[in-house]
Order: sequence, then structure tokens, then C-alpha cells
Amino acid sequence: MAGKPGPLREVQRVFWAVVVAGGTTEAAAVAAGVSRRTGCYWFRQAGGMSPVGVSEPVGRYLCVAEREEIAIGRARGLGVREIARGLGRAPSTVSRELRRNARARRPRVYRAHAAQARADGVARRPKVTKLESNPVLGRWVSQGLQRRWSPQQIAARLVAEYPDDERMRVSHETIYKALYVQGRGGLRRELSRCLRTGRALRRPRGRTDRRREHLREKVMISQRPAEVADRAVPGHWEGDLIVGKNSRSAIGTLVERSTRFTMLLHLPHAHGAEQVRDAMLTQIARLPAHLRRSLTWDQGVEMALHRQIAAATDMAIYFCDPASPWQRGSNENTNGLLRQYFPKGTDLSVHPAHTLDLVAAELNGRPRKTLSWRTPGEALHDLLTKPE
Repeated sequence: MAGKPGPLREVQRVFWAVVVAGGTTEAAAVAAGVSRRTGCYWFRQAGGMSPVGVSEPVGRYLCVAEREEIAIGRARGLGVREIARGLGRAPSTVSRELRRNARARRPRVYRAHAAQARADGVARRPKVTKLESNPVLGRWVSQGLQRRWSPQQIAARLVAEYPDDERMRVSHETIYKALYVQGRGGLRRELSRCLRTGRALRRPRGRTDRRREHLREKVMISQRPAEVADRAVPGHWEGDLIVGKNSRSAIGTLVERSTRFTMLLHLPHAHGAEQVRDAMLTQIARLPAHLRRSLTWDQGVEMALHRQIAAATDMAIYFCDPASPWQRGSNENTNGLLRQYFPKGTDLSVHPAHTLDLVAAELNGRPRKTLSWRTPGEALHDLLTKPE
């Protein structure tokens, strides 16, 4: 088969394997199935050393001896496949070596020691990154981050600003690595604060993927009835958690989509699936049946018991797509208002239930432009007193 050593070379490999292991020439000849005379001839011809072509490849990367064999083969006018058979390597390995390390002149000349030096330079670590080696590009990226541009916006804008300069190119992934991998990339760590997330460390994507495994048999928002989206029918709610310092405390929020009426879930000890279920059932039980139609939540692990909640309340529960907070727009807006009362980075477990009720009452008594300057409390009262 093309690209593989022939039968004779396999026999020679057996012979030299015995010799390298310390066996005599005679023993090696017997193991290889050749005459003693042939074994002695091979041994004398090679000077007592296993030729590169009949030894096993040294490893994943070509060594200098193999590169010398490639240079000799090229000088003799051998093809890539024939050289590869002699080395016991794949033809693609030899072809790639010639393409990468032959001198870029016509005709292309391959020199073993020059190729080895070039390969050693490419393999050297740590490498100088693109933003470090190109100060102009590095400054441009830094200025873009200071203007609150995202890495993707910076990468795209560079193409528009420098359409003919290939040196002024960088991928958004390279910018992220320069920010998140300490000591690499040539960007100051404090520039990570200019990102929308403000994080100095990257959050592994697998973490959120594992979290969503807890939501068995979830129904996605794409399957939600059209009546929920147009807000014409009351009783459809959006929910989420606002979390405290180090995510160790939380308060649950429920917002009715048509009236923006808010209810808060008291979670003093923990905000796991069981605690959220119990608090939600307590609050929802206060609502009449016609105001318990559906609930839309994000894909948080706190909703792992969503089937129990749906069964107990007779509400359909839908889940937003990942990283799509706008699908719960009313809830997101309300959570922003709640941060006036419960700032980020504080311990939310210290607030008793009656404090949460007072805050909810204040929000529900605030006039809203979207309600023609009525309050959520007034809008809900109209629904409750409206004849069926």
C-alpha cells in the first residue's frame, strides 16, 4: 500500500530491534528470518547503527536525522511518498515539512539543519503574542476597550479602518485571552472592567451547560402561546432571582406582565430548588385562579422542581433561551428598580419578610408610564374587581 514501508524494511526493523536490545548479529538475523551473512552485511553497511529509515519514528515530531534523510531524498529527486516510505512516516508529514521549512525561493531548497532551527523556533514557548509584537494594534485595541466597545466590535472595526493592512487584524477571541489570561497578551487586566460583564475571569461555558441538565422536561418560550406575548390577557408572570454577595443569598421576584404587579419571594436561608418552590407556592396561593395562567423563568437550577410547581399551581411554566434576558423584559426592569433597595454585593438574607412586602408595596404604588400613569396596584385591583 502506498505510503507504508515495504516487506524488506519491516524485516530490517525486526533485525535492528534485536540489535538495539543487545542481541548478537546472528540472533538478530534469526529473528528477522534472514541468513547470518545478510545480517552481518546490514550491520557493516550501517556502521553498527540503525539507519533512520528502518528505525521506528522517534516521536510525533521529526528529528534532525529524519530531516537529513528528507534533504537527501529531495537531492536524489525522490518523490514525497518514496521519502515517506523510507522514514516510516505518513506522506502528509513529509509534504507538510517541505511546505513549512523549505526556503521560499525558486527552486525551493530544503536544508535539514535550517529546517530544524526553524522548527525549534516555532516550538519555543512562551510565544510573543500578536498584541505584544504589534504596539500600534495593541494601543488601538486598548482604546477601543476604554470606549466600552466589545472585542467583537473592535475586531470588526479594525477591518473597516485598515482594509489593506493585514497587520491590523486580531480576532475577538485573542482579545478575550489577552484580558483573561494573566501575564499574556499585552493588555492591562483592569481593561476587563470595560467589558459589559466587568468580569476579570472567564466563566466556563460547561458550567451553565451542566446547570441546565437539572431542568428535566422543560418547555421553552418558543412554545408559549401568542396571548402571553401581547400582554392582553392577565395572569402571565415573569420570574427570576436577584442574588446577593458571592451569590450566597437571594430574593425571588415575580412580575405580572400586563399590570407589572410585583411579588417578592422571601428566601432567608437558601435559594435552592426546594426553597424557591415553597416560597413560590406560598405567594401564588394568594392569587385568584384567573391570575395564575403561566410563568416564564430563566434556566436557573433553582427551578429544578418546576414540574411540582406547575402541578400545584395549575400554571404552565416556560423557560427562556440561554443568555436572553430580554425575553423577560418586565422582570429585568423590575429587578433593576429593586437594586435601589437591595444593592449588589450586599447580604440579602438579612431582610425580613415584612421588609420585602413594604418594598413590593412601594413598587406597586409607583405610577408607570406604560400603564397611562396608573400604578400596578391600581391595575391589578381593576382586574380583581372586574366582573368575570
